[in-house]
Amino acid sequence: MKKSSLFLLIPIFFALACGHKSHEHEGHEAAASDTMEATGNQLLYEKVMKVHDEVMPKLNDIYTLKEALKDKIANTPSMAEAKKKAIEQTIVQLDSASENMMVWMRAFNAPPDSLGEEKAREYLEGQMEKVQKVKTDILESIEKAKAQ
Repeated sequence: MKKSSLFLLIPIFFALACGHKSHEHEGHEAAASDTMEATGNQLLYEKVMKVHDEVMPKLNDIYTLKEALKDKIANTPSMAEAKKKAIEQTIVQLDSASENMMVWMRAFNAPPDSLGEEKAREYLEGQMEKVQKVKTDILESIEKAKAQ
């Protein structure tokens, strides 16, 4: 398969992954509604999911920018070593931001009824901090890559 064909498939993969994950979140939302409606934590859960949903599509931007930076290195043999290292560091930052989102998504679950209202709130507040950090990392890495 040509590199250009692979490049076209990646956005499709991300779109499908985002769509698939949103279906999983629909299940989370149903479970969360059942388990947290009486506790008042539903709003906090929805805020966590809103941050996720806002940033998840940016993974496609990360991929596109990463490929552009790799091409820039490959197509500029006279590039100064310091500039090349800076671009490589940005690529690592993009990869890290993307991976952090995947790690967060795999670990996140709606708190069960058995957790109790206070523990559920503490869990969701912790998850909000984590997903906000993921968002910050993603946005900063994209901004840095665009400046290269």
